Amino acid sequence: MQKRVLIITGMHRSGTSLITQWLSKCGLQTGEKLVPGSYGNVEGHFEDIEFLKMHEEILADHNLPSSGLTVEHVAEFTIYEKEKLKSIIKVKQQLYDQWGWKDPRTCLFLDVYKELLPDACYLVILRDYQSVVSSLLRREFKWVDNKYMARKYFSRLVWTKFRRARRMVQFCNDHATEYLKVWIAYNQDILKCIETLPRDAFVVVNYSMLKDEDEQVFEYLKSKWNLALKYSRFRDIFKENLIGPDIDLNQFITDKTLISQAIVLQDKLKGYMLAD
Repeated sequence: MQKRVLIITGMHRSGTSLITQWLSKCGLQTGEKLVPGSYGNVEGHFEDIEFLKMHEEILADHNLPSSGLTVEHVAEFTIYEKEKLKSIIKVKQQLYDQWGWKDPRTCLFLDVYKELLPDACYLVILRDYQSVVSSLLRREFKWVDNKYMARKYFSRLVWTKFRRARRMVQFCNDHATEYLKVWIAYNQDILKCIETLPRDAFVVVNYSMLKDEDEQVFEYLKSKWNLALKYSRFRDIFKENLIGPDIDLNQFITDKTLISQAIVLQDKLKGYMLAD
């Protein structure tokens, strides 16, 4: 049987965890040990710890944030780094006829993975820039919020009644542009990658589509990529109440050319969506 490898790629907060959870329920091997849930993803991150730790190590060794929230790239992989990735891949290939992994940081290394896994298929998860940046702002602000909410009663009261809202506005002012630039960088890398691939080697989806068209996506994975999967309803794991409201970014992003750039990039990627 031909080995099938699925690279699940998408920007942070794009629904990659949710869709990987669904694929795991459908029978795709997505890692022996996965990152557990946290306040950012209460249902679980569904990230293969081996790939995650390696990605974090590579980023740190090149003086980049291990979170992957950066517009910079690793200039050149060392022999050690490539061999480490090869060893992870080799073990997976020996163990499984079909497997895949998810980690948003993968977007930063797509050129390397295209070299190491030339026959891989790419499931690209697209989420609009406004929702992603809003989600990042809410998630990262929770670090601040949790710090104050761990204090004594009076401090918590002052925080919730008087300070929290102002600090959130300041936080958005400080970070909205940064996160939008990261969204643009990640999706530029994705677009650059898929434009070099055969058209049947990738597909672009989003979780909104899967709410109503999960069977169409499932059949594509089975028939086009010959993945041996068993259908499980996406709606059974999708929880609308976990999707937070969008923040009006226009008031926080002064460079409007970034928004125009994001819209153009978003539209280009939408042109590749399976529904189209």
